[in-house]
This record gives sequence, structure tokens and C-alpha cells, in this order.
Amino acid sequence: MAKTASPRRKPAGRDRAAAGERIVKLARQIVGVVHEREDPFVDIPARTLSNVQFNEKRGIIELLDGKQRRSFFSLLGRRKGEGSQAKKFMQTLRVAEVCKRLIGADDSTSIRDLFYNLKVPIKSPDGKAKELVFYEQNESDPIIEDIEVTVNALREELGVHAENKGNMVGPMTITDNGDRIDLTAVGSGGWGVPSIVEPDVIQFVRHKAKFVLLIEKAAVWTRFNKDRFWEKHECLIIHGGGQPPRGVRRLVYRMHNELKLPVYVLVDNDPWGYYIYSVIKQGSINLAFESQRMAIPAARFIGMSSYDADRFAIPPHVPMPLTDEDRRRAREIREYPWFQRKEWQREIKHMEALGVKLELEALSNKRFSFITEEYLPKKLAAKQWLD
Repeated sequence: MAKTASPRRKPAGRDRAAAGERIVKLARQIVGVVHEREDPFVDIPARTLSNVQFNEKRGIIELLDGKQRRSFFSLLGRRKGEGSQAKKFMQTLRVAEVCKRLIGADDSTSIRDLFYNLKVPIKSPDGKAKELVFYEQNESDPIIEDIEVTVNALREELGVHAENKGNMVGPMTITDNGDRIDLTAVGSGGWGVPSIVEPDVIQFVRHKAKFVLLIEKAAVWTRFNKDRFWEKHECLIIHGGGQPPRGVRRLVYRMHNELKLPVYVLVDNDPWGYYIYSVIKQGSINLAFESQRMAIPAARFIGMSSYDADRFAIPPHVPMPLTDEDRRRAREIREYPWFQRKEWQREIKHMEALGVKLELEALSNKRFSFITEEYLPKKLAAKQWLD
């Protein structure tokens, strides 16, 4: 029987006006420090490995209380090549200012648009422009996240959204911004997952899915769609084009928690694939403040495994050798608290011992539809996954 979701409502925690008020409060605190003739500053929760903890009981990565002070009269960066804290301080306030303006106008824009809006010259006392507020988008993107965590607001509340990335297909009907969409009839490209997938935008009308399959790569997802894997196995298939963006992660989280659908993750057998899975399962270090609304501790790693070459008789000339960077990354993730279970230590060490990695496309060496017709159905039936 098809299942339905709760009626349309504004999601708890999404209050743009409250986010705007917290930005104003932050600004007033800074002005207060200036009136005291002290060095104005912003204390930003540190999004670093040293400031997160793995909550074993909840199964997610959580942000701790450590903060990094960004002050106006500091001309040195905390790390080599970072630039002055004075400039970072100014950039932080400029991003906060634009976000407050977007909230006040009940408007939103992309992170790319925000960068260009802020790519303006800083005027010197003599009126001559000397440098830009931002030169590259990789300067402004982290500051958007700084503002999020500092004022305890979601990026959506601040009026900023990312480029759409990811596609989905399967036995489900949804409402997307008021438009009813049958996800079994969205063609070869699937339904494009938007960056904002909150319940006031996306509603689950009904579905007949038994599980969600998150696939690392768009090209592999296309094979699953072409072979109509979702129809034969009554599931939803979704990809995020590599490391899945927040919209895809949030949507999968919602399908798991609201519709009670199991989640299986299909990625390459290399350290980067392992890490993509861990981000889905426990959350990420950089976005630990978002773990409670995106991490899925019950997600299962369905492959590829370092043992799959033997299990499925993949010829020895097919796997690719591990690079020095692969080996460095493998050693790094082996030390993460969330990879300490003996099953994961065994998996990673076996890959290192073999000295090779397997891309999902390696299964095409046998035949193009081997992954959809034999590999994954057999693994699901045998419950050959890692929790």
C-alpha cells in the first residue's frame, strides 16, 4: 500500500526573521565593543577536527564549543598564507550584511551570485580603490558557513542556496514548489534535486519504495536508470555527482526519517568512496553543526568492497593501483573514531594490502549491466553490507 506524508507545513526551526535578528544582535555586540574602545571581534565556532567529537550513542559527528576569534586589529592570519584577520573580519561582516539584506527583502540568491555581489573594491581614505573584498569564490564560500554556525541559522534561512546537483527517479510522487511530479515518468535524466528540499518546498505525496539507493556517480546512476533498476527492485535511486551536496543529503535524510526507508550507499572502493559514505552516515567535520539534520547513522555501505574483486571474479588487470595520495588518505581515515569498528578496519587494511582500488565502472569489464543485474542484487540478497 502506498504511504503518504504529513500535510504541508512550515518546518520547525526555519525562521528567517529570527535569523535576521541574530545577525542584528551580532552587529550590536560588535558596535558595543567599538564604543568601549576595544578591538572589535567575532567569535566563530571552529569547524575543525579538533573541535568535533563522534557521539557514539547518537552515531553522528557533533560540533564542540571551541571558537576562533576573528578581530579587526589583527594583521596576521592564524595559518600561513591565510591573509590578515582584519580582512577576514571585514569579509565576515560584509557577508552577514548581504544575508540580512536578503532576509529583509524575503529574497534568496545563489552562492555564486553572492560572491559576485561582494566582488567590489575597498575604498581607501583618498577615494582610490586598492583591493577587492573578495577575489575568488573559495574565499566567500567558507565565510557563508561561518555566518551559518555563528548565528545558528541554516543557509536557507540566510537566503543563500547552492547550485542544483543530483538526480532521482523511482516509485514516488512528490510536490515540488506546488507542482505535482511522478518520479517514475521523468525520463532518462530524472528529477533534478534542488538545493533547498525542506518540507515547505518538497512534499512526499505517496510512494511504493522499499529502500533508497544513493549512488556516488552520475554516470553509474544513468546505468541504473537505463536498466530500470528502480522499477524491478521498487526503490528510489539518487546521486549527488560525487560528494553529495547538502540538498541531496538532506533529501535522503528526510526520506529515511519521514518515510522510514532504509538507505544503501554505493561508492567506489577507494578512500574517497569510504569517506563519502561516512559523510552520509555520521556527517562531516566541516558541517558538524548540520549533522542532526543530515546524518543517517543507519545508512549501510553496500559497496564497492575491497573483497568484491574475489567475490565477483574481476580480472586482476582491471583494478587501478593505489596512488601515494590514496594511501595517505587511507591512513588518515583509518584513524577517525567513526572508522574504528573492526569490520571497517579490516576493510580498509585489506584495500591497502592489495594495493589497488576498484571503481564502480570496473564491473563493466564483465558486461555493462553486470552491476544492475548481478552485482547489486546478489549483495542485497546476501546482506553483504557494512553498517
